[in-house]
Amino acid sequence: MVVAPSAGGSTTTTTTVRPPATNGASSTTRTKMNLTGNGYHPANAASIPLSARRAPPLDMSSVERRGQPLTSREMPKRVRPHGLQEAPTYRPTEEEFKDPFQYMQKIAPEGRRYGIVKIIPPDGWNPDFAIDSERFHFRTRRQELNSVEGGTRANLTYLDQLAKFHKQHGTNLNRFPSVDKRPLDLYKLKKAVEVRGGFDKVCKVKKWAEIGRDLGYSGKIMSSLSTSLKNSYQRWLHPYEEYLRVAKPGVQQQLEFEYGGPLTPSPVPSPVKKSHQHTPSSLRDDSPAVRASAALHASVHDAPDPDHPTSARDATQRPPSSTGFTAVNAGGGFTPVNASPASFTAVNVPNGFKREAESVSRSVDSPMSSSKNTPEYRPSGLNPVANGHAGPSLKRRLSQDSPERPSGKDQGRAAEAPDSGERRSKRLKKEAAPTVAGSHMTLFRPSTPRIPGDKGAGKAGEKCESCSKGDEAGALLLCDGCDNAYHPGCLDPPVKTAPDSDWHCPRCLVGTGEFGFEEGGVYSLKQFQEKAHTFKESYFLPKMPFDPVLNCRRPVTEDDVEREFWRLVESLTETVEVEYGADIHSTTHGSGFPTIEKNPLDSYATDPWNLNILPLHGESLFRHIKSDISGMTVPWLYVGMCFSTFCWHNEDHYTYSANYQHFGATKTWYGIPGEDAERFEAAMRAAVPELFETQPDLLFQLVTLLPPDQLKKAGVNVCALDQRAGQFVVTFPQAYHAGFNHGFNFNEAVNFAPHDWEPFGDTGVQRLQAFRRQPCFSHDELLLTAAARDSTITTAKWLAPALERLRDREIDQRRDLATRHKALHGDHCDIDAPPLAPAQAGEEVDEAARCPFAVTVDGTDVPEEEYQCHACKTFSYLSRVQCHRTGKVACLLHALSVDCCEMSAEARLMGHDHSLCYRLTDEALCNLVQKVIDRAKLPETWTEKLEKTLEDEPRPSLKSLRALLAEGERIPHPLTPLPTLKAFVERCNDWVEEATNYIVRKQQNRRKNEKAWRKGQPSKATAELEERDREGRTVEHVLKLLAEADDIAFDCPEIAQLRERAEAIQAFQRDARTALLHQRLHNVGDFEELVEVGRGFNVDIPEVERLDQVVQQLRWTDVARERRGQRLNLAEVSEMLRQGTALGLPDHHEHLRYFREQQQAGELWEAKAQELMAAETVNYQQLEALSGQAAALPVSRETLAAVDQILNKQREAHRQIISLYERSTAPDLRQRPKYKEVRDVLDALAELHSKPTGTLDLEREQKRHEDWMRKGKKLFGKANAPLHILLQHMQYVEMRNAACLSTTDRNRGPAEPSSRAASPDDSDSAVPMDPSKQSRDVFCICRQPESGMMIECELCHEWYHGKCMKIARGKVKEFDYTCPICDWRVKIPRDAARPKLEDLLDWQAEIPVLPFQPDEEACLSRIVNQAQDFRDFIRLHMNPALSTAEEVPTQRFYLRKIEGAEILLSWETNFFRQELHKWAPVAPEPPPVLEFSFSTRKPRPTKQQKLMAQLGIDNPDDLPQSLRTRPYQYNKRKSSEPHTKPPPLLQPAPGRGVGGNVHPFLPPSAGGSSMAYDAAFHLASPGREPGGFVDGDFLPDHADLGSPSYDGAPSRPPIGASMFHGGSFGREGPDEGSPEGDMDEIFDDLTNHDVDGLGSSHATEALAVLGETRTNGDGHSGDETGEDTQRREQGREGSAEGEMADRDTVMREDDSREFDRDMTEPMEE
Repeated sequence: MVVAPSAGGSTTTTTTVRPPATNGASSTTRTKMNLTGNGYHPANAASIPLSARRAPPLDMSSVERRGQPLTSREMPKRVRPHGLQEAPTYRPTEEEFKDPFQYMQKIAPEGRRYGIVKIIPPDGWNPDFAIDSERFHFRTRRQELNSVEGGTRANLTYLDQLAKFHKQHGTNLNRFPSVDKRPLDLYKLKKAVEVRGGFDKVCKVKKWAEIGRDLGYSGKIMSSLSTSLKNSYQRWLHPYEEYLRVAKPGVQQQLEFEYGGPLTPSPVPSPVKKSHQHTPSSLRDDSPAVRASAALHASVHDAPDPDHPTSARDATQRPPSSTGFTAVNAGGGFTPVNASPASFTAVNVPNGFKREAESVSRSVDSPMSSSKNTPEYRPSGLNPVANGHAGPSLKRRLSQDSPERPSGKDQGRAAEAPDSGERRSKRLKKEAAPTVAGSHMTLFRPSTPRIPGDKGAGKAGEKCESCSKGDEAGALLLCDGCDNAYHPGCLDPPVKTAPDSDWHCPRCLVGTGEFGFEEGGVYSLKQFQEKAHTFKESYFLPKMPFDPVLNCRRPVTEDDVEREFWRLVESLTETVEVEYGADIHSTTHGSGFPTIEKNPLDSYATDPWNLNILPLHGESLFRHIKSDISGMTVPWLYVGMCFSTFCWHNEDHYTYSANYQHFGATKTWYGIPGEDAERFEAAMRAAVPELFETQPDLLFQLVTLLPPDQLKKAGVNVCALDQRAGQFVVTFPQAYHAGFNHGFNFNEAVNFAPHDWEPFGDTGVQRLQAFRRQPCFSHDELLLTAAARDSTITTAKWLAPALERLRDREIDQRRDLATRHKALHGDHCDIDAPPLAPAQAGEEVDEAARCPFAVTVDGTDVPEEEYQCHACKTFSYLSRVQCHRTGKVACLLHALSVDCCEMSAEARLMGHDHSLCYRLTDEALCNLVQKVIDRAKLPETWTEKLEKTLEDEPRPSLKSLRALLAEGERIPHPLTPLPTLKAFVERCNDWVEEATNYIVRKQQNRRKNEKAWRKGQPSKATAELEERDREGRTVEHVLKLLAEADDIAFDCPEIAQLRERAEAIQAFQRDARTALLHQRLHNVGDFEELVEVGRGFNVDIPEVERLDQVVQQLRWTDVARERRGQRLNLAEVSEMLRQGTALGLPDHHEHLRYFREQQQAGELWEAKAQELMAAETVNYQQLEALSGQAAALPVSRETLAAVDQILNKQREAHRQIISLYERSTAPDLRQRPKYKEVRDVLDALAELHSKPTGTLDLEREQKRHEDWMRKGKKLFGKANAPLHILLQHMQYVEMRNAACLSTTDRNRGPAEPSSRAASPDDSDSAVPMDPSKQSRDVFCICRQPESGMMIECELCHEWYHGKCMKIARGKVKEFDYTCPICDWRVKIPRDAARPKLEDLLDWQAEIPVLPFQPDEEACLSRIVNQAQDFRDFIRLHMNPALSTAEEVPTQRFYLRKIEGAEILLSWETNFFRQELHKWAPVAPEPPPVLEFSFSTRKPRPTKQQKLMAQLGIDNPDDLPQSLRTRPYQYNKRKSSEPHTKPPPLLQPAPGRGVGGNVHPFLPPSAGGSSMAYDAAFHLASPGREPGGFVDGDFLPDHADLGSPSYDGAPSRPPIGASMFHGGSFGREGPDEGSPEGDMDEIFDDLTNHDVDGLGSSHATEALAVLGETRTNGDGHSGDETGEDTQRREQGREGSAEGEMADRDTVMREDDSREFDRDMTEPMEE
């Protein structure tokens, strides 16, 4: 950049802000704000493909996304810089958002007035970001903000060339001249002089003072100012302007030769109608470029004579090689597109860079063109200047993907490629391989260079650009700007001595106007985010004022960023460089939207607003393009940072575009409506004419901005909007737009084309052709493909006008070419005849005279390169002229002007070595277009036919109207008259259908079917239908239909038929009235015949109903007379009576009166029967009487069956009860009934309303049997359990005793467990193993094999199960264990009481007197037999006289088996305990005599007790009312049940222990009434406490031991009373200080019932099923008090009649509660 010197001569360095240099770019001389950059990959990483790189992922929570807190809120419209208006913002509903194209059509009228709009999707629409940020890498473009503004760039370029010129001529422009102590802007001075006619004219008319005022100098004397300005211009500007006047035409001529034609948009006149778009040079007819173009045009058409070569000066110079001019803002301002980042020199450096450094830099970073201009083969630097125009990366870069350099071979191919002057090339090779798996995308086509001929493979500087000779012809002079070489003598004027300083060629001094963006670094998203944030923070932080409220610098607002952006863009002295990741291909990097290939299950992958789906929408014209176009039908990605910008442009082919911001900071857009496009282009040309002079296609290059305020001054409408995360921006056709980013963001964009785009697309193709720009696709191919694929009328509507334009243009061009050809060839020319067709019939043509211009028709699809015009770059899809020498193709418009070979235009027109190829003949093309036109006109044709029919016939035929309607419905397009016609025809059809009901006799069958259908419908709907039918089936309605047909005004045959039917009905009515007046003169047959005739009219005629009534009355009388002699039920009698009444018979009718009397008698019987059956006590005698009366009366069958059923049940129940009771008195027990059989019969009686005779006797016997069962429950400690639990528990006892009382188990010495088996399940632990099946040693009191945790007794060394002893696993190692066999003080945990064998024998003895056979008899017999057998087996070991110390192991063994059994052998237990204490004492005191064995379960507090403890209350009455237990409610006795006196309480069976006294040796606490067991367990008989021993029980000092199975035992010393003074069996603990108390504490620690792993008893198993029910310590449930329990016991023990009456209610509930309490109530010994 030029250093702007001050007036005092000191150098003012330009302020520059730019990111750190990338990829080895050399440093510059300007002051920089050093920012910490991110993402720069080292130089040695250039060979790594982007797809193979990895980087840390982007934290999505750190960016602004829709729906997140960081997202900027949608602000109200603000006052923008330049006073711009806001573009519309739309918020579609979810329903509107479903179809994007319909919504676009809705908003298009308003949107076109602005050019751009913003669409905010509904709140629920928020797709996930689908790109893998770890693998996503991209290359950026470097943008210098003050270089993208057109006026600033023109200023800087001019100053750069001015400085080069003066330096080359020995004058260094180190500082600008100073006027009035201010630096003089030389460019503005030059413009001011140029506007006023030039230097000479200004001097002549003395305009210098006026120029000074324009430049802002007003404080100085005008004469002095004029002199200063004139001297400055004359010294610095005038020499250069004179040089330009001489050298500029030659340079422009060279550029036009390299371009392949004049720099004006259209190189040759065109017969096609000129586009409304003006070309850049159309407004400057007097420019040197136009004059040079005319000269070049003439030279092209007039080929030079090879024998007379032109001079070196006149000849066109050969194009340069690789580099061009040197920018004056080398440090970071204006960037040359044709040089590497380090190849240019700032003029304020004394001698520039060393040539060695430049050569090294160019060898590394000099950009090269490549034929493989694809994402995989993208050069990293800027492309070289190819014949005066930048390569593909100069304007809008094709790709930023890979830093790989092409090989030398590829560089060589670059010069042979076609045109390279694209803004962007979006086309794809059809034959290329896909770049993304699963995608049909293909690679880019190489861009087309502008070099018309081969330049050679030599490098820049190897040959002279003028004579094309090397250094063999002399030394070469290298240009310091472009590196091109020249012989000093070939220059004009020649250079005689080598220059001492930098030397620049004329091309660099004149300038080419080329400009582009340099490539930046390669980044990942996270790296670029860090770079963007660092740049924005470091730039704005020093500029923001301090906010005293926030106590920090004021935050940066969007207004701040926007105003600063435009200030930097327009600044001459401050350069800020940013980077922008633009035009990144989603095919190689992936789309931000989910795709079907990668995310098939994501609903957004198929969403119509997905930018991968939008271009191929069903209504998009892009679906007719046969290949994908990257950037147009396949999205491009954009990654921005603060100030990164996209310059003014409109979309290729004037298409719509949609841009979606995935995340990030705001993006500000500026839009210009399409209708202002011409004014915008004129304003741009007027603002920077210098740029358009050498770059007519400047607006295609996306490198130029112009501030909106300048555009508004030129009358251009400019609007703006702010896009934020999750929002769409849509641009409309031909609308120019630009914008910039406020920070790090990520956008995705794509083009789409609704139907209304097509006219704009056609105009866009013509504009591309005028500027010789390659289109992205063939517009003609799109139209013909749409015509072939889509045959709908909707498509034909927009396609027909387009095809008409295509046909007219193509036919005109063909005729013009044929006319010009025939003018040279004459007759017998086949150019306009069918291809390969012979001459006219019968006419022979000489082969020599036949036309050599070959014309062929080929409809085969070929690559687009084979039909692209070499002159205008358009696609000649329908016709092309091909040169067979060079293979070049031209369209018909440029067939003669294209420079395809050395042949003259006349020779080419004659057809020598050239051929003409048509895709379609004229006839085929016209037929195709006509078909589409006819299809488009179908709606109009149909409408005309309808109008003609209505005009020709005042009453049109229904048949013709139906035909028109059918034809219109087959037309798949909206027809305006069709709904009206359809409604009219439907009305006529309804009339015909209704009239047919009265015309056709078959309608009667249809009515029958309708009635059958109506039976299944609701009654209300059926009634409405019948009412409507009756209203319509009248004679009046028939006449109304005839009048309605006249009103409708149509014609059909049914009208005449209905009129005939109306006349026949009127004649029938007259005959019917006559017959009704004289009924006696006619019989039934006459009336039936008249009815049949009347019904045939399908009309409800009143006379028919009256005739039918007469017929029905006569028929009913005959039926009634016949049925009086038959037996009828009540329903049949009622039906006869109803029919007679409905027919209108009088009340005095004989048969009617008879049936009424019968009905009354039957209803009386019915009422009496219902009353008897509903009574609580059924009177079966009355029911029997009613059953007998039913034979003579008409009664209801259902009621009679119910009466008989009740009587049958009563009889059957009485029979069963009598049978059961008689069997229960049989002397043989085996002949008595089973208890279950009796219970089932009594349960079945609940269905009867009363009990048969004998039921109470049977219930009394049942009560007596159940009393025996309850006695058994008490013996086994299951008093509170239901009755059915008794048998289950006895079966458990039997299986337990099978192991413990086995006589096969022999005593063995101490043995260690041989294996450690897994702990059995709880269900297995409760089932003892059969001793006969044991294969291993058994242990413990349960005599089962080892299982689970085992513990060894320290004395007897026997192993015990931890589960059996209720010992927690964690307490095993805390003490030395002594088993309860060795130490009687150790308690054995028991879940239930054990009955004594003697009690079981007494209980078994009561079975013979029971009324029924008990189910428990067999099990009880086996239990008793097991115990008796074991007692007999051990009798030999129970002789005290033979007992010795050696018998101790045996005694322990048998005591262990006895203790493990579930029945108590009290005599044997006491004997072994006394003997063991005698020979192996452990306790200091002898064991007490054991008479009973109770449960050892600990009591648990009830719910009420827990609440009282929490509230600190001792009295239950003090509880709150809401927490008190509710008293038990008894069921009331039914009134039908007898009240009898309750029987006395059950007394214990006669035998031992009744009425005895407590033994004198026991302590008072053991025998007193203070014991609490009686209320809780009911185990002891009345008068006998659990802790005492009564007379007759076994005591050691008795002569008679009291054992029923052991007699004559020797007497023993008396046992002291202290032996029985152990711990009390009550709830109180043992006496303090006693050894028993210590053992109780140890036992409590060992028997922890809540420790995991100890298993559970059958009681706890029941708890798991029934649910835990905590009970009181006294055994009653927590929901009832002691009084309730007493009342319940008294009620249960009451009379047999009362107890059996309440058995199904009270007793079952009591049993259930007793079972629950028994399962949860702790029992203690």
